[in-house]
Amino acid sequence: MSDINAVLARIDGNLDASLKRLFEFLAIPSISTDSAYRAECRRAAQWAADQLAGIGFQARVADTAGHPMVVAHRKPAGAARHVLFYGHYDVQPPDPLDLWKTPPFEPRLEEGPRGRQIVGRGSSDDKGQLSTFLEAARAWIEATGELPVAVTILLEGEEESGSPSLKPFFDAHKDELKADLALVCDTGMWDASTPAVTTRLRGLVGEEVTVTTAGRDLHSGMYGGPALNPIKVLANLLATLHTADGRVAIPGFYEGVEELPEAIAAQWRGLGFDEKGFLGEAGLGVAAGEEGRSVLEKIWARPTCEINGITGGYTGEGFKTVIPAQASAKISFRLVGGQDPIRIREAFRAFLSGQLPEGAKIGFREHGASAALELPADSPALALAAAGLREEWNREPILMGSGGSIPIVGAFKRDLGMDTLLIGFALDDDRIHSPNEKYELTSFHKGTRSWARILARLAQWR
Repeated sequence: MSDINAVLARIDGNLDASLKRLFEFLAIPSISTDSAYRAECRRAAQWAADQLAGIGFQARVADTAGHPMVVAHRKPAGAARHVLFYGHYDVQPPDPLDLWKTPPFEPRLEEGPRGRQIVGRGSSDDKGQLSTFLEAARAWIEATGELPVAVTILLEGEEESGSPSLKPFFDAHKDELKADLALVCDTGMWDASTPAVTTRLRGLVGEEVTVTTAGRDLHSGMYGGPALNPIKVLANLLATLHTADGRVAIPGFYEGVEELPEAIAAQWRGLGFDEKGFLGEAGLGVAAGEEGRSVLEKIWARPTCEINGITGGYTGEGFKTVIPAQASAKISFRLVGGQDPIRIREAFRAFLSGQLPEGAKIGFREHGASAALELPADSPALALAAAGLREEWNREPILMGSGGSIPIVGAFKRDLGMDTLLIGFALDDDRIHSPNEKYELTSFHKGTRSWARILARLAQWR
């Protein structure tokens, strides 16, 4: 206990210095989607590597076909456990600039409804978040001379632009990156005073379907009636994807989907989640989807099939009387539990192909696939991390789900056999990807203290 107390005192005493470092990091416009900022992305990577080297990590900037990775290691002699921390140093473009109260890459503290907050692009996603872990590691080393567990750090620079270099780099460096457990700090809290661990991530399958009926676009006056219209064919096919009660109609779709454990379901029911407010904020009046399921269950623990876009025919200004030769749609599936992404893709294609009318042809194009992830409720690492959060926040951490997908977490499990703890301190109103992005000072300060406690707890993992 004396070690953790010394570490926490170091964090508290060095808060101003920690903020200064964060502000230096935030001032670097590491916009990965814009090639004009390529040098700035490298500067951000080098800044992070230099900071890690300065506290005794073996750190390097590793080139890729795109923006570089930062890889760092510190492995104390005799450490019982080894963790891999993943984050990203790139940020979204700040546009529209005229909506920012102050320049996006001139970070500052301002007073907010809950107290002081850090304002600037990347303050929450993800520089402020990953800095909580880096500052916790710094405090451990400066206060005690060493980390309580071995730590490998992987920071990428393309998360905001699809991570094209991440999988090739990961595949080439699996042995270097393997650890007992992965840690990700790109998630959020339940509310401003209640910490959370995201234990469920939905998987993802992306598909594009194209229906072709003619060799060219046709005049609707000359061919209307006898010509098979691909938009109509496609619309009819898409209409068969769901049953009247909101379930997905594809045969075998629910294989591997289990009911939510009652202990988790009870915790979610007790959260007091405002379903009407959640939907109303998005301009929605009533909940769609599977009948008999709560909104939280639908977005955290149930699979979906969503039509994301439809194209066909003339969609420009004015009017054009045409029967198109082709129509297409993009469909995404969010997966849970043991659903197999490849089998879902195959079942989807077979289901639509089996209903195709004579005279129409169908083609498919895949847009990625990743399985769902679920951290076992009896995971020792989860129990230890929850204990650390409980000690810091004096609240029972919520075991949340996430409607989204983080493919690298799937790779950690599939290729290295590592579970992942997703623990972040962002809030829903942090304006991530929007003008005036912010990160609560409390999130930064207590987030750093939380990681210090979690590292201490993980050292007890046997």
